[in-house]
Amino acid sequence: MEDSVESKWTLKSDAKLEPFLYCCSACDCSEEPFRGKVFRNRTKARSMSMPSAPSSAKFRRTQSLHGPSPVTTFGPKACMLKNPKAVMHIQDPASQRLTWNKPPKSVLIIKKIRDTSLLQPFKELCIFLTQQKNMIVYMERKVIEDPAIANESFVSIKKNICTFREDYDDISNCVDFIICLGGDGTLLYASSLFQESVPPVMAFHLGSLGFLTPFNFDTFQSQVTQVIEGNAAIILRSRLEVKVVKEYRENGSVEEMSLVTNGNKTMQYQVLNEVVVDRGPSSYLSNVDLFLDGHLITTVQGDGVIVSTPTGSTAYAVAAGATMIHPNVPAIMITPICPHSLSFRPIVVPAGVELKIMLSRDARNTAWVSLDGRKRQEIAYGDSITITTSCFPVPSICFRDPVNDWFESLAQCLHWNVRKKQDHLSSEEEEF
Repeated sequence: MEDSVESKWTLKSDAKLEPFLYCCSACDCSEEPFRGKVFRNRTKARSMSMPSAPSSAKFRRTQSLHGPSPVTTFGPKACMLKNPKAVMHIQDPASQRLTWNKPPKSVLIIKKIRDTSLLQPFKELCIFLTQQKNMIVYMERKVIEDPAIANESFVSIKKNICTFREDYDDISNCVDFIICLGGDGTLLYASSLFQESVPPVMAFHLGSLGFLTPFNFDTFQSQVTQVIEGNAAIILRSRLEVKVVKEYRENGSVEEMSLVTNGNKTMQYQVLNEVVVDRGPSSYLSNVDLFLDGHLITTVQGDGVIVSTPTGSTAYAVAAGATMIHPNVPAIMITPICPHSLSFRPIVVPAGVELKIMLSRDARNTAWVSLDGRKRQEIAYGDSITITTSCFPVPSICFRDPVNDWFESLAQCLHWNVRKKQDHLSSEEEEF
């Protein structure tokens, strides 16, 4: 069965050149090598800005409002343990458990760059994984080149580490699971590295906010061991599949023209938190038309609009007045930013709908779009943004279970905000 699954989901690459890859001494190069596509005489792997037409052909949208069934295979070896008591193939989210088709052998570590407070936890984790668990450790080259870790104490660790470069090397078939050290931004960054199936993600809370990082680093050895043994609960955090289509213009650059197909430039992204369309640097209100399954719903006049997943409902959306949605709820949230109207309030739509955002004919200026706070770009008249629920969720490993972890994160962030307010009041009293 494993061979059939792999043959079903694996994409064939037409590239004949092998991209650069640095292998550590622990890697016997038995894993499948990186595969990419050639851009400007350099090998470049599938990135966030590249279309993936084969995937869209496999997962064709239907008229169902429940959204596409998420893929339950995560990376090359992980999958979700099937529950024989599931009814109508809809598994109880509380019973979602991680299992392995084969024992995991590789792990990707993502940490905040230039954060000296993470040096010691980072070193301890690398030593534990390479020496005690005999695992191959992957990380970005810029992490190794960080001046903060360029000292003698990390020389022995570097020999057992494989490095890669974002947007150049494809590690989707090399990594069995991911460990994040930092705040919520590390998990968002990990999601951006995988445009299709995402390996299981284990996030340690070592940053400021911790909505998505349920693990404490104090007992990391026992917790990582449980994950390697397959004894862990998971929550499937849905992502948004976003297509930005830009009309071809005569003054387009050479790089834009090289990606133009049928007169339009199409870019595809996977977004975990939210898509934000705002007015950018202009002082005028933004005017964008919002379509739902091809029907015009409303024209958003204001500072912008936020389209978020349930995971992203606790981010920018909640600051703009939206409600918080549990990640297990199949839905998409639409939240206006400072709307120039009393009738448009945050709404929740089913996960299976297709949203489309375009610049209104009455708009006095262009709009700007950002995806999870990155890839910011200008949207002009004639361009469009299409948003649907992705078939490739992020399998986030739970500390206890999806419900308790979510409410615990809300309580921790509430206490964090109260503590920040108390510190601010104390500093004002001292100044007074």
